[in-house]
Amino acid sequence: TRFLVLSQKPAERTGKDKTSIMLSVKDKVGALYELLRPFASSGVNLTKIESRPSRRKAWEYIFFIDCEGHVDEDRVKKALTELKSRCLFLKILGSYPAHS
Repeated sequence: TRFLVLSQKPAERTGKDKTSIMLSVKDKVGALYELLRPFASSGVNLTKIESRPSRRKAWEYIFFIDCEGHVDEDRVKKALTELKSRCLFLKILGSYPAHS
């Protein structure tokens, strides 16, 4: 089951949040490893990673990633900043309270 949360303003930090992003990278050896490294070096735990074929180009994939933490937390900001330089495309879908 998947859920979509819509809000006119970003969710505030609760201390137990998740952040969802979507991104794409060049199709090359080690691309997935390069995506995961910024999370590990920043101490951010991934809770989901899923790939879907892109509609734009053959053999291009979009990755959907959920991680623990809020986009306003320093460790999450650090990971996303480092990740941005490794991606063709990166979109932060948002942060939200994690279900307990």
